[in-house]
Parts: sequence; C-alpha cells; structure tokens
Amino acid sequence: MISYEIRAAVTGDEEQLLHVARHLNSVNLPNNRDAIHEIVAESHRSFSGAIQDPRLRQYVFVLVDRTKGERGTIVGTSMIIAQLGRRGVPYIYFDVLDEEKYSATIDKHFHHTVLRIGYSYNGPTEIGGLVLMPAYRQGPDKLGTMISYVRFLYMAARQELFQEEILAELMPPLEPDGTSHLWEALGRKFTGMSYAEADLLSKKNKEFIKGLFPEGTIYATLLPDDAQRVIGKVGAQTRGVEKLLRRIGFRYAHRVDPFDGGPHFTARMDEISLVSDTRRAKAGRPLTPSPSDPKGIIALEAPEPPYFRAVTASFREEGQRTLAIAEDAWEHLGLKPLSPVWVLPMP
Repeated sequence: MISYEIRAAVTGDEEQLLHVARHLNSVNLPNNRDAIHEIVAESHRSFSGAIQDPRLRQYVFVLVDRTKGERGTIVGTSMIIAQLGRRGVPYIYFDVLDEEKYSATIDKHFHHTVLRIGYSYNGPTEIGGLVLMPAYRQGPDKLGTMISYVRFLYMAARQELFQEEILAELMPPLEPDGTSHLWEALGRKFTGMSYAEADLLSKKNKEFIKGLFPEGTIYATLLPDDAQRVIGKVGAQTRGVEKLLRRIGFRYAHRVDPFDGGPHFTARMDEISLVSDTRRAKAGRPLTPSPSDPKGIIALEAPEPPYFRAVTASFREEGQRTLAIAEDAWEHLGLKPLSPVWVLPMP
C-alpha cells in the first residue's frame, strides 16, 4: 500500500491546508482562511488550464498521508508561482551592495552595507510555500525531500510554462512572536503598518511599497544592530532548505526581501540539477522491487482532478525510456503499459 501521495491542491482542501499553513504563516501560505481559499481556487484553475495565461498561474502541491482518514490527511505542501513580477504587481527587492569609504586626511576606512530598492516587471518563477508538519519531519520516507523535489519535477515536465530564472525567498531570523527587526527599523517607519499587516497586503497589492518606501540607497549602518544582523541571513527554520538549494545549483543573489531582509537565492532553469535529472518515460510493467533498484518520484498528469499525482517508488530501466515500476505504485497510479510518466531519482 502506498502511504504517501503528492497531488495538486484542489477544491475541498482548504481547511486542511489552513491547518498546515499555521506552521509557517508566510506571504505565500498565510494563516488566513480567506487567503487560503483564494490560493486553492487559483491552484485548481492553474492545473486545469482555466487560467489561460501561464504567467498568472500558481501551482500548489499537497503531501497526503493516506493512512489517516477516509480521503487521507494533508501533512505538507509546496508551490510554484509561475511569474513573480508583472505590470501592476512588480517583483520588489533590496539589492545588497558593499561600499567602502576612506579618508586619507584622518586615515579612516569604513565598510558599509547599502540597500537599494529594485523593481522587476518581468520577474522570475518563484518556488515557495514549503511546509511539512513537525511529526513528519524525521523518518526513512524522506517526505521533506519528496514535497520539495516535486516542484522541480513539474517544472522540468512543463518548462514552457515557467521563466528562465527561478527564485527562492528564504525566511530570515525572526523573533518568537514573528517580529522582524528590519521591518521595525525601516518598513514600519515608512508605512505605519505592522509586519503582519504589510506582509498580507503585499500578497495582492504592492503599490504601497513603491509609493511609500524611500527611493535610492539606504545605508544599513544607520539601522540598529539587530536589524543589520538579519540582512541576508537565513533563519534556523530554513537552513535545511538553504543547504538543499545550494546543492542543486542555487546561489545567493545579493538581494533580500524589503520587509524582513530574508535572502533571495536564484538559479537558471538549466543550472538546476533536479530539473536536468528529471526525464519523461513510459511505464513498462509492474515490478517486484529488489534492494538494488533505485527509488524516485514517479508522476503523471491527467485531464481531470486532481490533474497531477506522484508517489515515491522503486523502478528499473527496461529498454529505451521504458521503466518497470513497483507494483504498489503501478496499481495506485492506475498505470497501463506505455502510460506516460515522469521520473526524478531520489537520493
């Protein structure tokens, strides 16, 4: 029996997804019932193709524990935002620059970190919304890897839908109550809003950032020490994500979130090893696995809900682009000989 499945988020997932969102409460997956309903509806319309412009799509994947409840229980999620930054809704960031100053007269040398606000109206594809419930973060099933990797499999399968540059925004160090020292030192003074209020509003409307934030450069030296320390730093909760991103081809872009200073990591699609490792194949036959058989994410698309499904299973190469696939996965996915599938090997 297949215990865990990844599928597209569809109508009816709202309450379970809200429960998962409470463990992150990010701008991509906020702990807000109305926002979650919008996110699920948008994902459903994206996978179904009802949103015709691929740049406007947002894909949400859910990890389901099929041993819990009649329909299973959602225990994790991840997402792809097809394009971050369009007319009316720009991608906004701070470039993080180094500047050196020296006076020969008094023989003084200073190194400054400078923030410069930037806007892009034809921005990158963004990956985000990665959450796994705490009880599922340890164990041999590698569920965190599975829900993270599936985004790259999908981008590899449908590269024409996404931008050449891929972005991941990582959470910086925050206080236990969610306070951002950078926001308190900078953003609040120019907007009069709390971090949570501004974060939620920016999901749909970024005009207030462009209208109220200072243009030009900001010397971080003028900010309190606790605000300076978080610029471009990765919080404890996302250090594992940083390690994964660096391993598969991402690098720090010397850009940060203008709200909390969280670092932006980027890579071109063709630089990401997981995209290169993903390939299209045809199902050959059911397989009784042996310990030597590799394991990977086996995925397929369908024209009806949930549109996309994936499981982790053993497989074996059989002829050109043909895979024998473990019997339980074969049955669970409803495969037939020559069914088109996508496979991404797991570590």
